[in-house]
Amino acid sequence: MQIVLRDLDQAPFLSKVLNFAKEEEIFSEEDIAQIKHKGVLMSLKLADKFYNKYKMHLLEQASQDVIGVASLGLAALTSHDQVKAMLLLKKPDGLVKSFQKGWSMLTVVSKYRLLHSKSVYGDVEQRLLESISAPADTDEWNGWDNYQDALKEHQGYQAAEAVKAMFFNNPVFDPIECETLEEMFAESLIYRLFFGANAKVKEDLKKRITDVNFNDEWLEPEFIVDLMDKNLAILPEQLQQSVLGELNKSFVPSIIKTIKFAKKYQKHVIEGATPEKLERIEHKEGMAGVILGWPLYLLL
Repeated sequence: MQIVLRDLDQAPFLSKVLNFAKEEEIFSEEDIAQIKHKGVLMSLKLADKFYNKYKMHLLEQASQDVIGVASLGLAALTSHDQVKAMLLLKKPDGLVKSFQKGWSMLTVVSKYRLLHSKSVYGDVEQRLLESISAPADTDEWNGWDNYQDALKEHQGYQAAEAVKAMFFNNPVFDPIECETLEEMFAESLIYRLFFGANAKVKEDLKKRITDVNFNDEWLEPEFIVDLMDKNLAILPEQLQQSVLGELNKSFVPSIIKTIKFAKKYQKHVIEGATPEKLERIEHKEGMAGVILGWPLYLLL
């Protein structure tokens, strides 16, 4: 395993720390050699588990993965503090702990990506690991940023899963089959507004639309914001932030627009409109913009 020591801000964090330690004469040549030796052994173990260790180019790939994953874990364990990182690497198990931390982080954010597929890396999604992997002589490493993107995606799926579990009668979440987080949250707001604060979303809104007693207060932005806050309060703080981060700036006006449409839809149902006519009405409204929170299923 070759760890090239460079003075580059964008280099893998592990390389940056070792380079700094060597320049400041904090680590001796022997210290550096021992860390490299540990890296080689870790690469061999990784190659033995996930690659064909007898093909040297795959062993080289394993070493790049070790550098990237260890850099990720080292940065997380030390909050990107190079002094703390050096102290950790000084410990006999410092490099191993860094790699284990990085691998654990990748395992967590791979959860939803692997619901419908398998990875040659076990619990870590292949493309994610490839985005973290770092050639020893690279001038630029985007592994941390790539992990942050994956973490944000994971937290979004977590929030969507929580919204599905809390607000929908069918709690099963599948990121491929389900609507977006914004769409699900909007649908839950509309449904609970129409049928009660504790109601769980079922595919019956269109059939029950005549039971809804519309209130002019519902068209006030302040009322919708208060409704959002009450529903968000059910979720853990981190997931609340994930939901808010996915909402469009026009979310509140869009919900009000949907409520207005629902009232028109109710009028047509009361007047005896056929399912075909109701579908045309929905289509026409949808052509003018998304009916956020309105269910997609057909009224049969």
